[in-house]
Amino acid sequence: MSAAALAGRPIDAARRALAERFESAGIDSPELDARLLVGHVLGLDLTGMIASSDRPLTADESMRLDVLAGRRLAGEPVARILGHKEFWGLPLALSPETLVPRPDTETVVELALEMLRESPANKSPSIADLGTGTGAILLALLSELPDATGIGTDISVEALGTATANAVHLGLALRANFIHCDFASALTGPFDLVVSNPPYIRTGDIANLAVEVRAHDPLKALDGGADGLDAYRILIPQAARILRPCGALVVEAGKEQAVQIEGLMTAAGLMPHASPKADLGGIPRAVGARKMP
Repeated sequence: MSAAALAGRPIDAARRALAERFESAGIDSPELDARLLVGHVLGLDLTGMIASSDRPLTADESMRLDVLAGRRLAGEPVARILGHKEFWGLPLALSPETLVPRPDTETVVELALEMLRESPANKSPSIADLGTGTGAILLALLSELPDATGIGTDISVEALGTATANAVHLGLALRANFIHCDFASALTGPFDLVVSNPPYIRTGDIANLAVEVRAHDPLKALDGGADGLDAYRILIPQAARILRPCGALVVEAGKEQAVQIEGLMTAAGLMPHASPKADLGGIPRAVGARKMP
């Protein structure tokens, strides 16, 4: 449906028409995507859209909506179009140098909190987030741990700028610092907790990813080398070095990688956690280990 066809139609009718257009194109979440784009163009949240459902779209609104719909139909994720994504209930700004935070990564936050609570001696834990991107994992943890402090690292200066802005926006800037380096190469520690969502897609699998990922997420945040484990071989020994005794390491894992990652943790002198934490799809997604005294 063209912009001209949407002009003058009630907001709710335009939203439904857009959802049908997305559904016909095979988009996974047509209703949600249509609602988010309509709300973005109109500057309305869900409540506002319901209250204004009978108001007709102006010609300018319909034209702007049509442009955004075209981007979505071309495979651009809604989060990229909007410029932000919610993670752990926190609104996070994005940039071209950051991954779009995904619900699966919340399992890393969950396991990290569990492992901290298993060893509650330090009431003011220090956290390192290696390859922080938007700052999603670190900022989620700081939001749950009011006495914690943390450092996020990244090799992308632009990503660090995005993470810093997110920390400021969320009121967490006084407890979060960001450093330009490769994983933990510039850190000395000691830290109570190290977390990371490193690149873990096998190089040969990248071409088969959904267009939303392969064409819009930064390649260096996806490509984990031939077996997907290159980043773990670097960051796990680094994490073992900067963890204090009894400190915990939690990393995100790809499908069928958990056992191999646990092997790398053991080789670095860490003791793997009892079991990885599975995501909603049943994939072991968060892998943990502890540095023994």
